[in-house]
Amino acid sequence: MNIQRYEQAHLAGIVSLCEAEGWPSFGADLERAHATLTAPGVTSVVALDGELVIGFAYLLSDGHIASYLSMMATHVNYRRKGVGRALIDFAHPLTGAQRIDLVTDTAEDFYASYEHHRTFSGFRIYP
Repeated sequence: MNIQRYEQAHLAGIVSLCEAEGWPSFGADLERAHATLTAPGVTSVVALDGELVIGFAYLLSDGHIASYLSMMATHVNYRRKGVGRALIDFAHPLTGAQRIDLVTDTAEDFYASYEHHRTFSGFRIYP
């Protein structure tokens, strides 16, 4: 497994992971997805097995105190093999932030394995 910063060549693999999770936003507009993954204040990283994208993480940060893990997914065949932890461990220092905030509806046990504080509930609003 190789963890590295996102490059446009990884986009199709990321879209595939998102579609497997039922997340249609990136696949709906590839230009917008690439712009999102490379926007100022964003840290995007991928996990690769050879050329295959087996995971990705996308974080937003102020570069000093707070970062937010907006999206992270791991290919179903690579789960419970350290991919998610490797993505976070690689990406977090790149954000420049002291902490990562997130909400999850599917991976509470994984995130609870980190030192953490439960502080609030979250919502995703589609105005």
